[in-house]
Order: sequence, then C-alpha cells, then structure tokens
Amino acid sequence: MNCIIIDDETAARTIVSHLCSQVDSIKVLEEFSNAIQAMKFLNKNTVDLIFLDIHMPDFTGFDFIETLKNPPKIVLTTSDKNFAIEAFEYDCIVDYLVKPITLPRFLKAVQKVENFSAPAPSISQESSSHKSSETSTEKEMYINIDRRLIKLEFAKIYLIEAKGDYILIKTDEKNFTVHSTLKKIEEKLPDSLFLKVHRSYIINIKKIIDIEDSSVLIARDVVPISRSNRPELMKRLNLL
Repeated sequence: MNCIIIDDETAARTIVSHLCSQVDSIKVLEEFSNAIQAMKFLNKNTVDLIFLDIHMPDFTGFDFIETLKNPPKIVLTTSDKNFAIEAFEYDCIVDYLVKPITLPRFLKAVQKVENFSAPAPSISQESSSHKSSETSTEKEMYINIDRRLIKLEFAKIYLIEAKGDYILIKTDEKNFTVHSTLKKIEEKLPDSLFLKVHRSYIINIKKIIDIEDSSVLIARDVVPISRSNRPELMKRLNLL
C-alpha cells in the first residue's frame, strides 16, 4: 500500500514513518507538515492510505478530509481521545490511533486497513450472496447523538425523514434527530425492511398500515409516495 503521512510535528512524522518501515506491505511516498502541501500532492498522485493528524494549525484533519472527493483509507493519529465518535461519521476513516502509538496497536490498525481494502465481490455476488447476508444478519445500527453512540434496532424504526442537514428517525419508542443525509443513512439500512418512497422519506415497509394512490400511512404519519417510487413499492409488497 502506498501511503502518505500528514502531521505538523516532525517527531510524530518520524515515529509513524518508522512504524511503517516495520510493515512490508506499506510504502511511504511522502511526509507533509500541513494539509495544504498534501492536497497539492494528491491532486497529481494517488495513494491507498493516509496517516493523518487531527490537530494542525489553520487546517484540521477533519477539514482536510472534507476537501477530498474520493478519499483513500485514513488512519487518524492524535493525542486527543475526544474525537473518536466524530471520526465514526467518516466512512473513509478506518482506525483512530492515540499518541504515543505502540507497534502492536499500529499493526492492528494496518490489519484493519488491509481487511477494509479486500477486493469487493463481483456484481452478481454482491447483488445476491453479499446483500442477502447483510440483510439477514444485521439487526441494528448506531447513530451519533451529542457525541454518544446510540443503538437502534432496524425493526423498531418505521420512518426516516430528511430535514435539511439533518434527518428525523422515528421509532416505536421515541424520535431521534441526527446530523446526516438521507442518502448516507439509506446505505446502512437493509433492503428487506426499508424503501425510499419519496426524496425526503424512507419507510419501513413492514410498518405500513394503509396505502392510497399517492400516500402511505405509517403509524400516525401520512407519507407521500412519489410517482417514480410507487412501482417499486408495489413490487416489494407483491401488489404487481
């Protein structure tokens, strides 16, 4: 794996570089003291992995990630444990190393990256074996509420609504407002239970009470069905 190291502290870059030298599968292409230099490098070069410090002057590690259109795998390196939950919001972040970094912990992070980077199955496999396995084994997901991870069971969610930069997740017991997008949350939901019926709504099809021409009743909520999504809903309910 080709990687780069981004850290404003020379000693920290030296330590990570030395740790990388202990792993045959890792090749360090460059080291950078700030994110701007790294951005210029990435405009012309491709890497598999970035070791990225969070705290850097003017431009934080999270700011840097936001600039990347197709980020590679990222392992965060930091002296602060308080950003672990925020890190979970980025799909590209594979691990979170707290300084001082030990070799055993570093090797564990590398193993995570290698497992994360395993070749994806073919389209036919992904649409059958992988997807069916995912929907049959995954029963819950975690959401970030005020820096706390809260577990939600899929079966208890009946409606998810987009509200600007947030989504409203309605469950049998209570509702949750999460800073996320409908598209991002949709990727975590099993197809066996959930369907996007409108640009602003995802429903649990097992919770449907009634259906009219252009709307569906879920619990006490009347949800619009877009014309383009109605055929798929009918198909999923075996009504076609």
